[in-house]
Amino acid sequence: MKKLFTLALLFCCTSLAFAQSKYTLSGYVREKGSGELLIGVSVYQPGTTISTSTNTYGFYSLTLPAKDSVTLTFGYLGYKPEIRKVSLRQSLELNIELQSEATLKEVEVVAERVEKVSQAVDMSKIEVPISQIKSIPALLGEKDVMKVLQLMPGVQSGSEGNSGIYVRGGGPDQNLIILDDATVYNASHLFGFFSLFNGDALKSVELTKGGFPARYGGRLSSVIDLNMKDGNKEELHGEGGIGLISSRLMLEGPLSKGKSSFLISGRRTYADVLARPFMDIDGKAGYYFYDLNTKVNYDFGQKNKLYLSGYFGRDRFFFREKYDDGESEGGIHWGNATGTLRWNHLFSNKVFANTSLVFSRYRFNIFASEEDDEKDEKFKLDYFSSIQDVALKYDLDYLPNPQHSIKAGFQSTFHRFTPSALVIKDSQQPTIEQESKNVDGVESSVYVEDTYKPTPALRINAGLRLSHFAADKKSYFMPEPRLAAAYSIKEDLAVKASYARMNQYVHLISNTGIGLPTDLWVPTTDKLKPQTSQQIAVGIAKDFLKKDLALTIEGYYKKSNNIIGYKEGASFMVIDDPETAEEVSWENNITAGQGWSYGVEFLLQKKVGRFSGWAGYTLSWTQLQFDSLNYGKKFYARYDRRHDISLVGIYELSKGVTLSGTWVYGTGNAITMPVGTYESQHHLPSKYKVNSYSYYGGNAVDYGDRNSFRMAAYHRMDIGIQFHKQKKWGERTWEISFYNAYNRRNPFFYYIEEDNNGTTSESKLKQITLFPIIPSVTYGFKF
Repeated sequence: MKKLFTLALLFCCTSLAFAQSKYTLSGYVREKGSGELLIGVSVYQPGTTISTSTNTYGFYSLTLPAKDSVTLTFGYLGYKPEIRKVSLRQSLELNIELQSEATLKEVEVVAERVEKVSQAVDMSKIEVPISQIKSIPALLGEKDVMKVLQLMPGVQSGSEGNSGIYVRGGGPDQNLIILDDATVYNASHLFGFFSLFNGDALKSVELTKGGFPARYGGRLSSVIDLNMKDGNKEELHGEGGIGLISSRLMLEGPLSKGKSSFLISGRRTYADVLARPFMDIDGKAGYYFYDLNTKVNYDFGQKNKLYLSGYFGRDRFFFREKYDDGESEGGIHWGNATGTLRWNHLFSNKVFANTSLVFSRYRFNIFASEEDDEKDEKFKLDYFSSIQDVALKYDLDYLPNPQHSIKAGFQSTFHRFTPSALVIKDSQQPTIEQESKNVDGVESSVYVEDTYKPTPALRINAGLRLSHFAADKKSYFMPEPRLAAAYSIKEDLAVKASYARMNQYVHLISNTGIGLPTDLWVPTTDKLKPQTSQQIAVGIAKDFLKKDLALTIEGYYKKSNNIIGYKEGASFMVIDDPETAEEVSWENNITAGQGWSYGVEFLLQKKVGRFSGWAGYTLSWTQLQFDSLNYGKKFYARYDRRHDISLVGIYELSKGVTLSGTWVYGTGNAITMPVGTYESQHHLPSKYKVNSYSYYGGNAVDYGDRNSFRMAAYHRMDIGIQFHKQKKWGERTWEISFYNAYNRRNPFFYYIEEDNNGTTSESKLKQITLFPIIPSVTYGFKF
């Protein structure tokens, strides 16, 4: 009896121990046929709430109780789901390949929707499939990531055709734009009309407008995280196109099959080449831009992977003219360069690490010179501004069990600012040298965050980021708490809320009234405090699973402090007075204030199926207040937009024909315009007086309150049609599109014109329109 009891007790203990045993399934998810690692693939047990997703490098880890048979589903938008059954008696490495639906020809894919907005803890985050970006009609046929993001609720364009974005009331400098871990400081070509991101080279685009995870910092308004393709590890592929103003080409392929690959993508406009035959023989002028994306990687096995990627781009506007007695020349150049070296290391099946060494640089230059041989006069102007970064970044993913997903890491960035350097040499005037010395700063941060699932219905992301900045003998240390939570009322319906505090230590000063990329990046100093913001958001997320629709409605409130702008009449270049030019400092030209932004956003999105697209609506208010502007009173921001609507549709009419269209509407920008004029008289200075009653007079202009005038509402429709055809060598695509299809005369800016008929004078408001209806034709190919 005693032996029987002992055996029974031993059996129970063994069973209990086995029941409590847990093992880990981990590995990488790749695209079949190319070996491209896939980001954000859902990995879950059907019929349960146990799930995870792949990280930025395609790695996943899921710890489960031991079991004879475990079923896992791997699902990703645009790919055929993969279902695997395994016996979980020990920890296993399980690498998965998913097949793109685009390669399945006539096979119909029927599967449960794997991207459920109601099941994610993330708030205010939008992912746009690259395939949709390439299908949406665009200005002059140039596919533009940033302009597609402008079609999302809460995101606004600055002005007609501009690629800059204003997120929830924030300025362009308050968006953290990341390309393969490198910060991009200026994301525009052609004076802001196109962005520098070539869709052929991109793997993913993600926009976060609020509820920021602790791993992100350094900006107030948004994070735009872009990842380049790794390159095909199996065979050589290419993609390109020829448009009205530029051509592009992307090549990718293996360096060592299955182990190493490369990607190179280039684009250049040829407006300067086309215009050259029409140039005067005595003169020359032109403009062009180019960009180049490169990436190589090597897979050392399951535990180590190495990536090297870079971006290089430049815009050049120039002119040169010769006279009988001299010559003149000048131009504007600006450009970005980035480089990222990344090392992935797998410490265990639960711990993944990435180390990045990052370089980033933005430069801007204006130059002009003139020589008059007859008078022996020479003039030369050279203005230069730049910001350069070298950064070390370390991120750690720890996945102990399905209830916790922990991320931690640190980043340290060495900034070198050249706020402005101006040299003017004139043979008739003293030389002006407004030399700003380099200002060095160090920005560092550490963070930790945990996505915690205490119950099947509740998901929480809590984190803390500690940031530090030191420059110009001044140091700041500031905490940034983050919290987001989602509660599922039903399987397809959830309520969400988030809070985030953000700090920004680098600032962009934009010169008022000049539509050029005169970006003056400056650091936080003892006079210029860090910009800060606090944002709360609440909303609901609903999935309509049978229709592959996702609905989100969010309300938000954001308060910003120490935001900066130019003082009235200030400029980044002061060249009028040689005696004071050297004394001018950018710190004396700016003023600090505060801002408020709040509103409601609506987004109904469909990412899959023959018909896809979205409908977005934003109702918002944005106000600013500066003690030294507008008499200290609040005023609406220039890009305050009460109503903003965007409708986007993409329809696959057949295998070879795709129709697409967009329609946008927005309340007009708030601007400052004269509201009246009056005569004024002033006493002449005593040295100019003829008698004691001498006066001088003129007309004074009354501008009223700042930004108190509204431009006309903006609306526009773009339509496009693509014709695809399979060839022996690959696929070719012809695209015909019409920008501003119904030729809406949208205002670009206003001015006052005096109409004088000899006896009376009347002031009239005139409008300048930039883009009428613009047709374009583009030829694309893949092989």
